[in-house]
Amino acid sequence: MITLTDTAARKVKELLEAEGAADLALRVAVRPGGCSGFSYEMFFDGDFAADDEKALFGPADGSVQVVVDAASAQLLEGATLDYKDGLNQAGFAITNPNATRSCGCGQSFS
Repeated sequence: MITLTDTAARKVKELLEAEGAADLALRVAVRPGGCSGFSYEMFFDGDFAADDEKALFGPADGSVQVVVDAASAQLLEGATLDYKDGLNQAGFAITNPNATRSCGCGQSFS
């Protein structure tokens, strides 16, 4: 299961509140495609399958739920989702120890 840094959890919470959708979860998935074989997909979701893995991240008063489907969970084991907001890098980034290589855009891996 992927983990979220506190910074990423706060940003996800902020985005959910901005959408007026605090009851939704962040779904993180791995899909075939991209330059290197697999690509990451993230979106807000309220439709869960029986075999989805679920976890809460962030402080108790501001936690967000993350959902990962069973197939993606294997590829995301030990991965971390972070959020950066700086001059050189801004946005969400996944650090995945299971990726043997990634493309230049950082959006796909194998």
